[in-house]
Amino acid sequence: MFRLILLALFTFSFLFSVSAQTTQKVEMADLMRADGKIYVVVATLLVILLGFFWYLWQTDRKITKLEKELKD
Repeated sequence: MFRLILLALFTFSFLFSVSAQTTQKVEMADLMRADGKIYVVVATLLVILLGFFWYLWQTDRKITKLEKELKD
């Protein structure tokens, strides 16, 4: 229970610190968006994340299969 409360406090403090930052224009992001390169970055990150989740899913299936074999 203590860990859960500590995690919640940490999360809320992180959210407040993020919202307290000033809103400045990021020239590099605007330039990448104007050139269309931002979509390449987003697509690359999406492929990496999907690959990571696929790997985790496959690993979970293999572990579940091994656990069932050990039970029998």
